Amino acid sequence: QVQLVESGGGLVQAGGSLRLSCAASGRTSSRYAMGWFRQPPGKGREFVAAINRSGGSVYYADSAKGRFTISRDNANNTVYLQMNTLKPEDTAVYYCAAASDFWSIANIRRLNEADAWGQGTQVTVSS
Repeated sequence: QVQLVESGGGLVQAGGSLRLSCAASGRTSSRYAMGWFRQPPGKGREFVAAINRSGGSVYYADSAKGRFTISRDNANNTVYLQMNTLKPEDTAVYYCAAASDFWSIANIRRLNEADAWGQGTQVTVSS
């Protein structure tokens, strides 16, 4: 089993940038496709971005396209989410997840549909 720990969240003004990290331990993360999700206040968890095992394929939610970039460093078992031009509506707890099927990540709705989740990191964007 892989364990995931997110970091890099914080408070930022609208238009600013943050880079989130997701460090994996235990079973190496390169065995998994990885995804980023977020949960805005009072709302459900939603898909943000996904990356395949090698890092060669990615896809994004429409809300993230053109502003967010997902990447991974398999040598260091870390996945990143670079977030630029942040908006107040990006305010949420951000989670990373490990999954066996890259193309199904965006369809994950329940916690048990991913192989592992991190504990989350808070991102707050002020207007």
